[in-house]
Amino acid sequence: MRTSKCFSGWLFAALGLCLATEAVAELADTIERVKPSIVVVGTYKKTNSPPFVLRGTGFVIGNGNLVATNSHVVPDTLEPDAPVLVIQTRNLSGESQVRRAYLATRDKEHDLAVLRIEGTALPALKLGNSDLVREGLSVGFTGFPIGGALGFSPVTHRGMISSITPIALPGATAQQLNEKVIRRIKGGTFNIFQLDATAYPGNSGSPVFDTESGDVIGIINMVFIKGSKETALSQPSGISYAIPANFLKSIVDIP
Repeated sequence: MRTSKCFSGWLFAALGLCLATEAVAELADTIERVKPSIVVVGTYKKTNSPPFVLRGTGFVIGNGNLVATNSHVVPDTLEPDAPVLVIQTRNLSGESQVRRAYLATRDKEHDLAVLRIEGTALPALKLGNSDLVREGLSVGFTGFPIGGALGFSPVTHRGMISSITPIALPGATAQQLNEKVIRRIKGGTFNIFQLDATAYPGNSGSPVFDTESGDVIGIINMVFIKGSKETALSQPSGISYAIPANFLKSIVDIP
């Protein structure tokens, strides 16, 4: 009995739909595993208005008492009477909790910082081997875009690794790039991941993870802007950058 082209085409279409559905289900499962490890990073001072200022995103690593983020998220100096660095997170019941944090180590060259938090350990994410990452890999990243304007619930975006390119960071606080800066630093000193994905202010420090395994392969630190800083919100370029996770491993000694 010969299979008709019509039946064959239907079969392949159904198979494609099935695979796509499985991929969506896998991503949903991955996001569910990642979210408990995502935290808000900010400063707090009772006499300030507002007292809490969100500075970026962080994620739990290691033994559950360490939080990774960008160096530019962490102030260079903190006043003796505060503001103290504060981590806001949610427990497994979804209740908000606040932890005091202290700077454990910093790598300004690669725009990375690790904080040590007080209290019981939190669920930690696994760091993958970023040297094995290939262009075209599907990734997601979870954080607090637009400075918490959407609320303090982690938001996930997805995209892919569009390029692995050498770069030299223009400065510890230069989390936004334009054409002029790109041309100036294109010679580069280390490889960075360029993402076909839109990140926003507040996403700095977000973990970039493999959508299948959930392993962290990078840390969001910059977004390409086409004009003024204001256009990062109104006209996002859809191009973001992430520091490979192996640079984070090298400063916290996590295998």
